[in-house]
Amino acid sequence: MAELPNLLDEAMGFAPGSAAPFPRGGVVVLVEDCVETSGAFVLHHFLKRALSSGGGGGGAVVFLAFAQPFAHYDRLLRKLGCNLSVQRKNNKLHFFDLLEYPGLRKGNATNRGFLDLYREIQRVVEGCSLQEDNKGCVNIMIDDLSFLEIAAHGSMDDVLDFLHYCISLTSVMDCSLVILNHEDIYATEEDHELLTHLRYFSDFLIKVGPLNTGLAADVHGQLTIVNKEIFKDHARPMQKVRNFHFKVKENGVETFYPGSRH
Repeated sequence: MAELPNLLDEAMGFAPGSAAPFPRGGVVVLVEDCVETSGAFVLHHFLKRALSSGGGGGGAVVFLAFAQPFAHYDRLLRKLGCNLSVQRKNNKLHFFDLLEYPGLRKGNATNRGFLDLYREIQRVVEGCSLQEDNKGCVNIMIDDLSFLEIAAHGSMDDVLDFLHYCISLTSVMDCSLVILNHEDIYATEEDHELLTHLRYFSDFLIKVGPLNTGLAADVHGQLTIVNKEIFKDHARPMQKVRNFHFKVKENGVETFYPGSRH
């Protein structure tokens, strides 16, 4: 049975059966959600895609987990058909449990803690790039930015410096960076400055939100994807902004256009 097209993949420039890595190297993807509608499923979808040996994946992932321990992601991804324990054992998944990372749990040396973390990430990315069996690009994923700010004791300068270091790796090492962030937690002018910086540096902005019409039994929310980098080598023209609905299931996510289910 042929795999049904996924509108999220298509909006990201990924065609089913393509040999291209997913996500594409050298790009920054910002996923914005809200308290009412979580965007964690987008990160899980990208994580599975990036590690998949078929369909253009097969790369390595550096996962920075500020929100949950490894067991949480392992349980969720098993339902999606991806065994993170095996991927970790095979050095395809490099999982940083930052709930327990030295230098970020407590204390005043946050600058040093973030610098040490970046150096460790850089070392892993460089090592992955040299592996002969690495069929895709290296993907850095952050879950999620709000906890990164907590680790920085509210220092936006430390957060921005760390993000700039990670963004520099996308160009120097041709890896991708995927960041999950909560849009509706920002209240101060300094907070909005961080959000503006992130949106400026991102190549793709994925906004996850509730339906404008309210709750629905068979629709969990809507996705808006802003493609700020139209691929020059893409065979088909791509829309800059795409909107569609989604329903999160236990074994994946279903995407469809508004009104297509009537």
